[in-house]
Amino acid sequence: MTESHRISGLGASAGIVIGPAVLVLRKENDVAGQADGLGVEALARAISAAISTIQSLADAAPSKDAAILDFQIEMLRDPTLFDMAAERIRKGVDAAIAWIGTMDSFIADFQGSDDELLGARAVDVIDMKNHVLDIMMGRPTRTFPVGSIYVSRDIEPSLFLAHDWSKGGGIVLFNGSTASHVAALARARNVPMVTGTGPIELGAEPILLVDGGTGSVIIDPQSADIPANVSHLPRAEHGADPGQYPDNGRVETADGISVEVSVNISALSELDHIDPATTAGVGLLRTEFLLSSPSDIFNEDEQFAAYRRIMEWADGRAVTIRLFDLGGDKAFPTIAGEHGSFLGLRGIRLLLSKPEILRVQARALLRAAPFGQLRVMLPMVTIPAEVEETATIIQEEADLLSAAGKHHRVPPLGMMVEVPAAALMLETFRQVEFFSFGTNDLGQYLAAAARDNPAVAGLHAAATPAIFRLIAASVASIVSTGLPVGICGDMASDPQCLPTLLDCGLRHFSVTPSGLMAVKSAIRALTANPRRTAN
Repeated sequence: MTESHRISGLGASAGIVIGPAVLVLRKENDVAGQADGLGVEALARAISAAISTIQSLADAAPSKDAAILDFQIEMLRDPTLFDMAAERIRKGVDAAIAWIGTMDSFIADFQGSDDELLGARAVDVIDMKNHVLDIMMGRPTRTFPVGSIYVSRDIEPSLFLAHDWSKGGGIVLFNGSTASHVAALARARNVPMVTGTGPIELGAEPILLVDGGTGSVIIDPQSADIPANVSHLPRAEHGADPGQYPDNGRVETADGISVEVSVNISALSELDHIDPATTAGVGLLRTEFLLSSPSDIFNEDEQFAAYRRIMEWADGRAVTIRLFDLGGDKAFPTIAGEHGSFLGLRGIRLLLSKPEILRVQARALLRAAPFGQLRVMLPMVTIPAEVEETATIIQEEADLLSAAGKHHRVPPLGMMVEVPAAALMLETFRQVEFFSFGTNDLGQYLAAAARDNPAVAGLHAAATPAIFRLIAASVASIVSTGLPVGICGDMASDPQCLPTLLDCGLRHFSVTPSGLMAVKSAIRALTANPRRTAN
């Protein structure tokens, strides 16, 4: 029997995934025998084609992700790069070699920086360099199978964005950085990622267990290596996941307690890969990720169309749509200058300071509500007055729609529980009809450590017991109200956290699409209250 082998790295994006490994060892500068005779014109054509390719990818990505590629596009348009390479070509160097030499000098500057954030940007420059080089060499666009674990020295942002992560998969990098753009993308899409493992030797058809929370990788894991509540069936490239069947997202624990499991959605394209009959609906729609341009903030009809599509996909199941959670780490051009701090204007605070944004979204949501079971959730709520003011604005817009004779409905209003002050006084939020814990922000505020700062990332794991304690106390404080309480943060998708979260009294979990099967399988094997059952 093959023995497992454990490797340690740095956790860049939380979550556990098991799947077949795909080792990618690209020789980026290997152009020997292929580069003869390429001149200035070939370089110009390749740069132009690369800009078009990257622009197409940026156009299809959410605004926040597209900004990463915009950096590459602007750099490729800078005539300085072309002029430097052209000067080498005029001295008799082939175009491909000239381009490599020019770009490598820039890459070395990034890699040599003492600033970790700046050093992590080297892979962005490598990405644009390889785009141009591949086009000149006539190399095909690189891909790898969906559901697999990508293993390499690093991974470029364009390759990450072009890949379909909806069917699972993960990333293991020999080098890489927790501060890189790809690490941020992986966290946003809940793709487990481990960096800094050093070179890994893999045998034939290896299977990897990747734990992005602890930073560990297990090669060819055995039964004893796999957490009891983690599904270890590798994802198939085609077809449905073997553990996902039409249960409407309602599963029972081993002691017969009913639990609902919904999905978190960040892009409409994710709906194409999820059977709604396997979920209780959408537990969190991150509406800010649907924005593709600044003008979308004020485009009521486009927002309405997106919300209606999701409602119709859900086919009567509950759909919880969160108001724009802009600010913090979610920059957006229209509100530039107001998103720089996790402790400043963000979430509902920002929307109430700019009610013109909130009113447009409220109208779109009111119009979409009749098409399904819509619930609206407020982000970053701290005090009851924020809920009351939001409810007033929504009702005002509803009255205007009534006066205009437009079909609409006022949906139930809920709130994210992600500010410790709010978590400690949930019973005071009398206008709220449901709650959902956002453990990503709740954890960073409890630990006083920004979740986008790799220097203090370890504090989040250390603060996990405090998060559990706060959730348990918060749920207990409102149990007499009978109001629904769920969780939609990263912890909900982590099978290792499920026993304690069930013990806290949570009965609704909204998880990543890739974690749906594992979470449902884990819940079926657990008791809803281990401590009480054991007594």
